[in-house]
Amino acid sequence: MKQRREHGTATVEFVWLAILLLVPFVYVLIAVFDTQRASYAVSTASRSAARAYLQAADPAAGEQQARAAARVALDDQRVDADVLIACVPSAAECLQPGSSVRVVVRTVQPLPLTPSVLGDQLGGIAVDSTHTESFGTYRAGRS
Repeated sequence: MKQRREHGTATVEFVWLAILLLVPFVYVLIAVFDTQRASYAVSTASRSAARAYLQAADPAAGEQQARAAARVALDDQRVDADVLIACVPSAAECLQPGSSVRVVVRTVQPLPLTPSVLGDQLGGIAVDSTHTESFGTYRAGRS
């Protein structure tokens, strides 16, 4: 009767099990960290853009300053996003006491490590931030 030798197979089984469990875990961690980076970027961009808008002399300059401030915040985290700027209650009353500016920054964070050969339709995680900054009721309006 021949005796079967299974010496050393526990190490091989452990390595394969570790790889099978570790690779998906690392992928999920990378996806979470990428999403957190995008979330931080859009949050900072919306807040910075709203504040920059209110420091401008007129709405046209405010829009330029807001977009520049948002771009700096987004570029810092290497995120590309859409920036929407609106005056509340209306564009005609912008930069007047009691008015506000609302900035919405939206992006879709693509899934990490997906090959571009498969196309852009693989999906991603939508991340957006809205920040509303008040001009101030007791602040002198710009003419």
